[in-house]
Amino acid sequence: MNRFKSRSPAVTVAVAVCGLAAAAALSGCSAGQVAQTALQQSAVNGTAATIGSITLRNVHLRADQTTDFVQPGREVELLFVASNESPDKPDKLTAITSDFGTVRLSGDTALPPTDVLVAGEPDGQIAPLESAETADAAKAMVTLNKPITNGLTYDFTFTFQNAGQTTVPVPISAGEAPRRDQAGDASHEAGGDTGGHH
Repeated sequence: MNRFKSRSPAVTVAVAVCGLAAAAALSGCSAGQVAQTALQQSAVNGTAATIGSITLRNVHLRADQTTDFVQPGREVELLFVASNESPDKPDKLTAITSDFGTVRLSGDTALPPTDVLVAGEPDGQIAPLESAETADAAKAMVTLNKPITNGLTYDFTFTFQNAGQTTVPVPISAGEAPRRDQAGDASHEAGGDTGGHH
C-alpha cells in the first residue's frame, strides 16, 4: 500500500512532463504554420493605399527585366485598380508623378460613385469583351529616367480631383507568363525523363 502511494507522485510527474512536451510540440508546429502562411501571403503582386473614399489596389510596374536594371529611356506599364467607395461623390484621377520617370495617363480616368477604374490588365486576367472593345480604357505608361530593379519599390504619387494625393511604394512584376512557360518546360522535361526510364 505504501509502495503504491510512493509511486503515484512519480507517475504523476511523468505524465505531466509528457503532457508539457506534447503541448510544446504542438505549439511549435502551430508557430511554423503561421510563419509559412505569412511567407505565402507576402507574395502579393502589388501594393495598396487609401485616400479619402478612394482605394488603390494591386499597384505595380510591369517590366521585362533581362539585366540587373531596367535602364532609363525604357517605357514600362503601371497597373492598378482604383475604387470609389463614396455612394454619391464622383472623383477623377488627374495625374500620377514619380521621381523615377514621366507618367503618361490616357483613356477615361473618371471615378463615378461606387465605381472602379482599372488601368492595364494584370497577368492571368482575362479581359471582358466590352473592355477589349473600349478604346477609352485607362492606361498609365512610365518613361523611366532612372534605373529600376526587381526586389525594390519606387514611389509614385496619385492625384485625385477630390480625394487629393497619396504616395504609394510600387514594386516591379516581370509578369507571370514566362514563369508559366518555364514551369511547363520543366514538367515536360520531367515527363520525358520518366518516360525514358520506363
